[in-house]
Amino acid sequence: MIPVLFLLFVIALVAWALHLMEQAVARQEFSLMLAGTLVASASAALVGVYFVMGNYMGYVNQLDKTPAEMEQAYESIQFYIDQAELQQSRADFLADSPNTPTIASK
Repeated sequence: MIPVLFLLFVIALVAWALHLMEQAVARQEFSLMLAGTLVASASAALVGVYFVMGNYMGYVNQLDKTPAEMEQAYESIQFYIDQAELQQSRADFLADSPNTPTIASK
């Protein structure tokens, strides 16, 4: 609901800016053109702030997790890190020792 209202507000600002600029051309007034430019830039700035705050609020909502959820996420990440380190150490071991002893067949 709020994004729709915000979108309507920004559209109204852009329409107002265009109306001001049309009046500036018709009356040959620089001040109306400046006002229209300022209103248009304000609407663009509002859209930018909306997206930045949306990303920030998503980050803040992530911080509201309970300690149990955070511990589960930590353990999951730690498992994948341990697996990656294990694979890397295996690859390093095999690369460092090409002359590994083999069991002779009888």
